[in-house]
Amino acid sequence: MHAKVKPAAPAQKPKLSFWAIWNMSFGFLGIQAGFALQQSNVPRIFQTMGAELDKIGFLMTAAPLAGLLVQPIIGYLSDRTWGRWGRRRPYFFIGAVLATLAMLGLPNATVLWTAAAMLLVLDVAINISMEPFRAFVGDLLPKEQLTTGYAVQTFFIGVGAVGASALPWVLTHWFDVANTAAAGKTPDSVVYAFYIGGAIYLAAVLWTVLRTREYSPEQLSEFHPEPEQAAPASTGVRGFISDYLNMPKIMVQLSLVQFFTWFTWFSMWTYGTATLTQHIYHATDTTSALYNEGANWWGVCGAVYNAASIAFAFVLPLIAARTSRKTAHALALAVGGLSFVSIYFITSPMMLLLSFAGVGLAWASTLSMPYAILAGKIPAKKMGMFMGMFNMSIVIPQVVSGVCLGYFLTHVFNGSAVMMMVLGGLSMLIAAALALRVEED
Repeated sequence: MHAKVKPAAPAQKPKLSFWAIWNMSFGFLGIQAGFALQQSNVPRIFQTMGAELDKIGFLMTAAPLAGLLVQPIIGYLSDRTWGRWGRRRPYFFIGAVLATLAMLGLPNATVLWTAAAMLLVLDVAINISMEPFRAFVGDLLPKEQLTTGYAVQTFFIGVGAVGASALPWVLTHWFDVANTAAAGKTPDSVVYAFYIGGAIYLAAVLWTVLRTREYSPEQLSEFHPEPEQAAPASTGVRGFISDYLNMPKIMVQLSLVQFFTWFTWFSMWTYGTATLTQHIYHATDTTSALYNEGANWWGVCGAVYNAASIAFAFVLPLIAARTSRKTAHALALAVGGLSFVSIYFITSPMMLLLSFAGVGLAWASTLSMPYAILAGKIPAKKMGMFMGMFNMSIVIPQVVSGVCLGYFLTHVFNGSAVMMMVLGGLSMLIAAALALRVEED
């Protein structure tokens, strides 16, 4: 009899230094600067160009539809890319260039359909950059550093979003840039904010591209040896469909949590400006100083919840270590849901900032915990494709939200935008309950 020979243990990824994790995540600062400017100002731009409030949700579905199509494709392609610039980094750079060009064009659009087209280009570009960044952490970090890696990403997301969200307010109040414009034109405060955001986007992504190195396919195979298969795995569309239908159970459970979570975020981004201008400032004329002051304050609220997410990004791993990742995520979502509901009872702009501090906890967790839970449970060779699939659980609820909420706004809530925040809060509380049912190891 021959003794069984144990297979060699897989090589272990070395731990990376804090500054290495910093460099690999820095590009997210730029990506989120572009994303935050879009969230804070595109509904305002659409309203300025004459879009009816209950139709803005349809126009805003350009973002999730772009993600639905682009993210799985980019994930699939980046898994199979290798060259002088690595595996993921070429997509970071291509997306950054396209996004910067779109950010120069969007605020200068003069008709609604042009603005909608530029939004679509911007969203496609952001998705080209963003999707590989999620897989990037799984590629480079050992399992014990995954939570830290996604927390640092969340930190940069917060930093980029704080600055970008507040830019129109800062330009108006600190530099006397015009905050009103003729009917159908975007105020200069918003136009210049997009110019600055585009420059930040490109510079931050270039920092990551130039200061980070990736493991080669051979090195990744040593870290994650795949078991031999009796038959070659399917590739292309057939392989994608097969993997989608056989995704890990935990991915299915997390996708359900994501549905109710991202239904809420889309409702906030779509109706946040209208909630403040209606409910707090009592203004509907898009050319008035009061309306535009309220629209700028919505950007300040965005800065507050993103600033809160920076602090919470480093608190959440501590909570997760003492409880579990799913418990930390559920707690954060519950606080966020109650914070959304509280907006209905607030009439002061300053008091509103307390609600958005609570929203920041939910945002920090949304950007880190689901990915930290999932990253260690999917095959390394398909990290990009599975992350792209998982991101479909982000975009599908946004499409549903965009299609449905306009009807509720008009026919159920008589045009009261603040009720969209209440509805979103209830949806996030459902997500919190579902998070506790995730079967995490």
